[in-house]
This record gives sequence, C-alpha cells and structure tokens, in this order.
Amino acid sequence: MKTQKIAFVLTVINLIVMIVVLTRINPATAQQSQQELQVIRARGLEIIDSMGRTRASISFHSAVTQNGKLYPAGILFRLIDTKGQPSVKIGVDENGSGISLSNESQGYIQVISKESGGFIKIKNVDGKEKTLQP
Repeated sequence: MKTQKIAFVLTVINLIVMIVVLTRINPATAQQSQQELQVIRARGLEIIDSMGRTRASISFHSAVTQNGKLYPAGILFRLIDTKGQPSVKIGVDENGSGISLSNESQGYIQVISKESGGFIKIKNVDGKEKTLQP
C-alpha cells in the first residue's frame, strides 16, 4: 500500500513538471534580417508528396571522372512522376545546358546546347530516334 502511494505521488510530480516544461517551451524562431527574408541558401532542395516520395528536386553535382571522362560540376532540376521516373530535367554545367521531357514508355525529347553546338533529339513510341542539328 505504501509503494502505491509513493508511485502515485511521483506520477503527480512528473505530470506537474511535464506541464511546466511544456508551457515554457518557446517555438524555435530563426533570426531574421531583411536580406535573409529574401534568399534561401542550400545545396539542394526536394519536394515530397504525401507518401514521402521525392517529386521534384534541385541539386548541385560536383565534378566527377567516370571511365576516364571528366563530367563538370553542375545544377540539375528534376520533376518526377508517380513511378519515380524523372519526366522533366533541366541541367546546366560549364559545357552547356539542356532540357529533357520524357515518358519512359512513350519516348522523349531532348534539347541540348553545348560548346561544340546544339541539337534536338526525339525518340517516339516505336523506338525510332531522330537527331536534328543545324
């Protein structure tokens, strides 16, 4: 019986302490100046849907060398469909820029502008591909 009273008293004390602590918590606020209100600075940004899947992203890619070829640093913007496939890509790096509109099962359109020249590449449903260059 005595241990029940002690447990009850401790429970009441814990509840009182919890209520005091919760009422004294101030919401986190960022320090704001006029310049900070106008700019968001980050290395990347992702927008997710209600299921937690990434549906849009803006990311920075560092320069990498793969198979002896140097790929320069760049920025990539992607819009992603419900299947997780990037349907719209817009990218830029030191060598140029490009945009790709695609549907994995239906084909794609790419518009690429590089130092060496630009081109448009189109692939349709039956797999036929055509490249247009000036």
